[in-house]
Amino acid sequence: MQHAAELLAVRRAVFIDEQGVPEAVEVDGRDAGAWHLLARDAAGLPVGCARLLPDAHIGRMAVLRGARGQGVGRCLLEAAVQLGQRLGMAQLHLHAQVQARGFYEAAGFIAEGDAFLEAGIAHVAMHLTVRH
Repeated sequence: MQHAAELLAVRRAVFIDEQGVPEAVEVDGRDAGAWHLLARDAAGLPVGCARLLPDAHIGRMAVLRGARGQGVGRCLLEAAVQLGQRLGMAQLHLHAQVQARGFYEAAGFIAEGDAFLEAGIAHVAMHLTVRH
């Protein structure tokens, strides 16, 4: 996987170090079969990432603390949706951390069902119907 070390470094900083997700949960063995997006800052350093799985699940959306509030997450999500669209996926799915629900709703995702715990963090399932 190209850029694997950089992708994992961003995910480790956000999910493992900052949010306390166990490494065994974060490193789930699904990276090899996924498409990955990596955001870089003006200096070329990695600041964010996202992953799209073949089952149309967007996940591992992470932006380093110092790069938040600058539109990095929005750009990563837009790129993931566009990638899914190019791959012919009719509907995209994700598990949003509850505090980020509004971010995904602003991008057109619709929440479904009640909140649930994933890696000890409250999440809500969301979906987006892709326009072709």
